[in-house]
Amino acid sequence: MSNSKVRLGIIGCGNISGAYLKGCPQFENLEVAAVADIDPARAEAKAQEFNVPKACDVPGILADEEVEIVINLTIPKAHGEIALEALAAGKHVYNEKPLAITRGEGKAMLELAEQKGLRVGCAPDTFLGSGIQTSRKALDDGLIGEPIGATAFMTGRGPEPWHPDPEFFYQPGGGPMFDMGPYYLTALTVLLGPVRRVTGSARASFPERTIGSGAKKGQKIPVVIPTHIAGIMDFEAGPVGTILTSFDVWAANLPRIEIYGSEGTLSVPDPNMLGGTPRIFRDGAWNDLEITHHYTEPHRGIGVADMAYALRQERDHRASGRLAYHVLDLMHAFHDASERGEHIEMESTVERPAPLPAGDNVNAAVKQA
Repeated sequence: MSNSKVRLGIIGCGNISGAYLKGCPQFENLEVAAVADIDPARAEAKAQEFNVPKACDVPGILADEEVEIVINLTIPKAHGEIALEALAAGKHVYNEKPLAITRGEGKAMLELAEQKGLRVGCAPDTFLGSGIQTSRKALDDGLIGEPIGATAFMTGRGPEPWHPDPEFFYQPGGGPMFDMGPYYLTALTVLLGPVRRVTGSARASFPERTIGSGAKKGQKIPVVIPTHIAGIMDFEAGPVGTILTSFDVWAANLPRIEIYGSEGTLSVPDPNMLGGTPRIFRDGAWNDLEITHHYTEPHRGIGVADMAYALRQERDHRASGRLAYHVLDLMHAFHDASERGEHIEMESTVERPAPLPAGDNVNAAVKQA
């Protein structure tokens, strides 16, 4: 059993499913056994496109004894409900981000998994790619000295110009903080450790949005969540960080993530991607860092593969539910801070996940503890 493939069931065959259906089979320990969707025709189409043996409904996946890990790619408001159903059915769960809409659902997930001896994993897994892992090694090796501060910026006009069904982006569990914040906050936690308190300000700048493409082009979307959020973080280890996430910005000349140290500055590539080249400023000049980890695929699956190996090896997996819950807690805390006009002390914490071993064989890297 220790060397057998882990069979996966994917629930949700929307936009992101193709990235998992392309990415997971690239790992020698994963096999997609079934797909399901609220729309049976969509599940059947994905099964045919990616040669998946079975298309079925959600109960069919949960009852399938061959499925060990359920990959939950439903819309955010269904993440908690589907994950809890899967755990109750005895399945390990890997959620698309965010972990859940509410802290309560996130806690319930982790508690049920612990009770049943199951695992919870969660996107994003992009921090396991070459850009963030090379940056992590640079920090751990002390190349910029002691980290003092950090900035993170995600600015744009929102997904409604291109996304065919963008309504959920402007409902609870959406917005720039819950949609894109997980990439930035996960990367910052992996690089600098957990956050102990935050404050921030948030606003919904426009009361509605207009869908720009597809069958719903021209339809109006009511906005019920903040779309421009500025936050400050005090990390447990000492650095002070700034984050801006916005769907209200036409254009900007800002870095993705920068980390400021006592001896230099580290410019971290886009945390929404697996690749990118970090840059370092030391001794009066900027230079590209030599890439130490070589996973840059545009697909998803490395976090699932690491979780599957960890399951067989009885070790911790890196894209964990605990990490995702700390990020969920942070995202709510920025909104809470704005509403209350105060600092919010974090109720959660987490250890930084272990770095991947350096090298160009990604299967060998995630196979190692």
